[in-house]
Amino acid sequence: MANPVLVEVLRGGVVESRHRGAVAVADADGRLALEIGDVGRPVFPRSAVKAIQALPLLESGAADALGFGNREIALACASHSGEPAHTELARTMLAKAGLDEDAYECGAHWPTGHKALIELARSGGEPGQIHNNCSGKHAGFLCTCVHRGIDHHGYVGHAHPLQEMVREALEDVTGAAHTSDMRATDGCSIPTYAVPLKNLAQGFARMATGAGLSRGRAAAARRILSACMAEPFYVAGTGRADTAMMEAGRGRIFTKTGAEGVFCAAIPELGLGIALKCDDGAGRAAEVMVAAVLRLLLAADDPLRAALAVMARPVLKNWREIEVGLMRPAGALAIAD
Repeated sequence: MANPVLVEVLRGGVVESRHRGAVAVADADGRLALEIGDVGRPVFPRSAVKAIQALPLLESGAADALGFGNREIALACASHSGEPAHTELARTMLAKAGLDEDAYECGAHWPTGHKALIELARSGGEPGQIHNNCSGKHAGFLCTCVHRGIDHHGYVGHAHPLQEMVREALEDVTGAAHTSDMRATDGCSIPTYAVPLKNLAQGFARMATGAGLSRGRAAAARRILSACMAEPFYVAGTGRADTAMMEAGRGRIFTKTGAEGVFCAAIPELGLGIALKCDDGAGRAAEVMVAAVLRLLLAADDPLRAALAVMARPVLKNWREIEVGLMRPAGALAIAD
């Protein structure tokens, strides 16, 4: 089954590129409100499921014991840009657990935020593991280990007790088996599991509503999504899609990007979860797709639709800031002019 074209890239008035993909929108019972393309094919959600991976941090009591608020919880779900506010908060989280950057096992890379990268290089600094876009998530992992009295060494391994806790949460929330044959290694060295889009969509509906989850897990899930929606900068960073969409939503929509063109989202007031994949892995196309899907699901008179429509049709400029084209949703996601 070939997935349909869902995003077009125009240069001038001519379509220059096309992106195919699949979209699933489901409620907490798994009923599909929208199905485009092959939503049963397993995909690696990568960073799009960080909110689910953060459940043990809250359920273990670690977040409360260490005095974590919305910003810390949001950073534990982040693919941050490595801006100073992100790295400083990650260090503070580790320090509260009596740890430092040496405890990390996520690997180092330059900040993904352009300004942060330039500033670090200009200062003569070198990237550390604290700059890894997943350092907030790993800080949450490490804090959970310390609070539970688990040896944190090797915490990224699939057989480590921490990762077993994460895997159990992922299975429970999505309803999909996370088996060894569907397991691979993520960019930050933790396990990642291929899961059908329809299960991911159902999982985020459950995260948003608590339906189908135990009382304690439901409370933790709602607290995590609320923290992310309250502090979207700490989920992503300056100029990032997640930040922009959640800031526009003002507590009404949750979004989280993943690598290779994956996006997950939720609209709590509608009880719906969203999961999508751009087949060629293009992040910019996935951003257009998720903005278009969110707009499509909202009521026709909802003022948030206007902001999402702009995000779904980003203008493209060259190095002289001259407008040269745009991106737009296509096919089932097309927005009428």
